[in-house]
Amino acid sequence: MPKFYDIFNGDADGLCALQQLRLEEPRAAELVTGVKRDIHLLERVDAQAGDELTVLDIALSANAKALARSLAAGASCRYFDHHAPGDIPQHPNLKTYIDTSSDMCTSLIVDRYLSGRQRLWAVVGAFGDNLVDAAVRAAHPCNLDHTELARLHELGECLNYNAYGESLDDLHYPPAELAHTMAPYRDPRHFVHDEPVFDVLRSAYLEDLARAEDVAPYVEYPGCAVYVLPDAAWSRRVSGAFGNRLARDHPNRAHAIFLQRGSDYVVSVRAPVAMPTGAAALCSQFETGGGREGAAGVNRLAGSDLERFIAALRAAYP
Repeated sequence: MPKFYDIFNGDADGLCALQQLRLEEPRAAELVTGVKRDIHLLERVDAQAGDELTVLDIALSANAKALARSLAAGASCRYFDHHAPGDIPQHPNLKTYIDTSSDMCTSLIVDRYLSGRQRLWAVVGAFGDNLVDAAVRAAHPCNLDHTELARLHELGECLNYNAYGESLDDLHYPPAELAHTMAPYRDPRHFVHDEPVFDVLRSAYLEDLARAEDVAPYVEYPGCAVYVLPDAAWSRRVSGAFGNRLARDHPNRAHAIFLQRGSDYVVSVRAPVAMPTGAAALCSQFETGGGREGAAGVNRLAGSDLERFIAALRAAYP
């Protein structure tokens, strides 16, 4: 029997992209996901002839070999993403829906694919990816009042916050569990109202964010600022949300969040909201680095490269 696989990033964008698809195209599938930085997800899939893969919000460039192996085995794949893909293979069993525009996320790509039929979940995903203007534009035809829109914004932030961590042990909910919890809800407003998950995540998010906001900048310059967070579960959870908050509060400045991991760092970069470009190019200068125009990162940066990275950040955002 052919198998179905849903392979998705565990953040808000991946979850909301999947939610839209499965509301429109319900089917039982094996969920393959993990923490936000766990992006080599196709390597976990031993696809066979006739199997169908749906991939959401993970870079094709990081999964090219595993994708080629699945296609060679006779599987088919639909690939939805907004990260730089590298060389896209040409294969009759592969359909790609990739848009790397700085105001695009995977949830909005799926929304376009579905002609807006599950728009509210696309709005949540865009808010979670810190694409506030794009989310508001997408929400305009939905006639939401200010309170409803603000609550969808909060939900996106909370779902995104939950994906950050070194391992699933750092998270409040495994992303696959969240996907199952979200699945029955056609309207995210009902999820917010009826599921205790939202209140748990919101309280934890605000607590962790308050800790991060007590951390002074490591360095500040006119065009960019750097923060260094300690090696702790709370800082691993909140590093992405903290970067998004800084980006919104200082829209003309780039930000780099260095998260200590032993003697090394995990780095998250947010380009200025007013000019959301250059983050992927900056991080790609370093081994294990990559991402998209507005937000990117380095999975492991040697401690000795801290100052070199800051110099490259200053050069990119003078």
